[in-house]
Amino acid sequence: MGLKIMIVDDTMFMRQILRGIVEEEGWAVIGEAVDGADAVRKYQECLPDITTMDIVMPLKSGIEALSEIIAIDNRAKVVMCTALGQEGLVKEAQQAGARGYILKPFDPQKVKEVIRKVAGS
Repeated sequence: MGLKIMIVDDTMFMRQILRGIVEEEGWAVIGEAVDGADAVRKYQECLPDITTMDIVMPLKSGIEALSEIIAIDNRAKVVMCTALGQEGLVKEAQQAGARGYILKPFDPQKVKEVIRKVAGS
């Protein structure tokens, strides 16, 4: 399954880690965004199969960006990335339309599992 993935995180290091995990699985990273506003713009350009979205970012949070992306494309498959202890934000993201979530620090097997599951839904 040759998935096209967009990675959204304000930290380059996190984007690089996710890119490595995604590419190791043979999936293509077709875009990266550095904040929520950038994510909404790039989503419309790239139209990825799956978007990984950090929750806490400058300018526009991942949850705000998720809501805007879902308004543009209600079939969008967005997986939220969050640190431990932000469970309340995960619940909010799921109510806004997130299809799943990944905890930081990333466990490569978990990341692949969640992406596969969301891709199949």
